[in-house]
Amino acid sequence: MVIRFFSQSETHREFCNFAPFGIDLDGAWWATVENYYQAQKFTDADLRQSIRLAEQPIIAKTLADTNNAAIRPDWEAIKDEVMYRAVWRKFELRPALKAVLLATGEEDIAEANPADNYWGTGRDSTGLNKLGKIMSRIRADLRAGAR
Repeated sequence: MVIRFFSQSETHREFCNFAPFGIDLDGAWWATVENYYQAQKFTDADLRQSIRLAEQPIIAKTLADTNNAAIRPDWEAIKDEVMYRAVWRKFELRPALKAVLLATGEEDIAEANPADNYWGTGRDSTGLNKLGKIMSRIRADLRAGAR
C-alpha cells in the first residue's frame, strides 16, 4: 500500500507543505513549510520577508512564481536539502505529527499532487515524488535517532 497525501486528501493531509504547521528556521518563524521553502529561492531580503509574511501558503508560492527571474543561481543544486530541513523541522517540533509519520510503517509515501511531477507523483503517477521520498527519509532518520 502507498500512503498518498495532498492538501485535499482524506488522510495524511497534515504531511502537505501547505498544512498550517509553522516552523522556526534560520532565526525566523515561518507560517508553513511552503512559506519557508519558497522564500529560500531568493537572496533578496525584502522578497524573502514578503514571502515569509504571506498570510496563506498559496500567496507565498504565487509571490515566488512571479519572481522566477530572481531565483538564486544555485537553487537547483540545493532545493532538495532545503525541503528536507524544513520538513524535518515540522516533524521535530510536533511529537503527535511525528507519531503519525512513524505509524506509516514501511509503506511508500507519495505526494499525490496531479500538477507536480517533481515533488509529487503528477497526473499520471510517473512523477519523481521527491517530497514523498523526503518523508520516507525523515521517517528512517527518526527511527535511527538522527539529530
